[in-house]
Amino acid sequence: MTLQTKPNPLPHSDLYRLNGIDFVEFYVGNAKQAIHFYRTAFGFKPVAFCGFETGVRDRVSFVGQQQGIRLMVTEATCPAGVVSDHVALHGDAVRDIAFSCSDAARAFDFAIRHGAKPIMEPTFLDDEYGRVVQATVTAFGDLVHSFIERESYRGPFLPGFQPLNGGLPAETIGFKRVDHIAICVHPGRLDECVEYYINVHGFHQSRAEDVSTEYSGMNSRVVQNDSGSVIFVLIEPSEGRRTSIIQEFLNFNGGSGVHHVACSTDNIIQTVQMLRGNGVEFTTTPATYYENLEDRVGKIEEDVETLCEQNILVDCDTNGYLMQIFSRPVQSRPTVFFEVIQRKGADGFGSGNIKALFEAVARDQVMRGNA
Repeated sequence: MTLQTKPNPLPHSDLYRLNGIDFVEFYVGNAKQAIHFYRTAFGFKPVAFCGFETGVRDRVSFVGQQQGIRLMVTEATCPAGVVSDHVALHGDAVRDIAFSCSDAARAFDFAIRHGAKPIMEPTFLDDEYGRVVQATVTAFGDLVHSFIERESYRGPFLPGFQPLNGGLPAETIGFKRVDHIAICVHPGRLDECVEYYINVHGFHQSRAEDVSTEYSGMNSRVVQNDSGSVIFVLIEPSEGRRTSIIQEFLNFNGGSGVHHVACSTDNIIQTVQMLRGNGVEFTTTPATYYENLEDRVGKIEEDVETLCEQNILVDCDTNGYLMQIFSRPVQSRPTVFFEVIQRKGADGFGSGNIKALFEAVARDQVMRGNA
């Protein structure tokens, strides 16, 4: 394992004006079932929808929200088109990571001038709740990024969506915000992906890390905006004696895409216990991982035995420590999953735990016959 950090460059905030992640949109095979799953398993409260009842003919979308995280699931209503083609190739997968910004037109113009391709030019969306400006550009594979300017908007989500005030309640499990999102790319395209986010969106690279085990490996780079409100971990597979878990993702996802979404919590033990009670499955870690844990990471506030029972991993850096755990894939394909993370000062991504994760997932790969 090798790790490299890079200092932040001079601020670019005035140029790019990206304030955070506005929403993450999945294209799925059945939106009604998907929103039910994310409500009952992950605690996302359904807040808005669009479809036939709102005048949209080619798709149905539901939006779930938990604290600062919006999750949209979209299903095609016709057999041909962007949504159905995406699902046919990728299965249930992330299509759009949308950025909240102060000036969508300016962000779109800068992105296009620096190499992105337009999907949707800046468009005014209006209803009785106000106005939203939305624009969309290409990223890698079939992933896109929308720019959402909604500073004066008071509606439930976007114009064209109706509120779901009478929907079933959702029990929050403690998610606060999107901590980071990991994106997998094909071997040899990692540097190109890094340059895309630096040149097109004004990010900077903050970390570089290469990880290998006896059987698998990956190379990763971390890029982020100046405030750290948008962080992407970019990953490519490296060669090993077996199929890398990153290569497995690329094989079954049909190419590049979002590998996992990491959600932060202030009480990871309680959050994981609630998720398990809701039926969410997690990767397992050998009990030997927890032997001499505090010798490796230093003194922690949490009970080590409880962390062991819940399979929660711990890592540290010069600023503190973090705890994290990874769900199993949230669909039948071994592709996208969720990470739960709690930071106690640390600003890393659990580099000391990646080997443990690789070994845990490798066991699952053997069971799937994909090793």
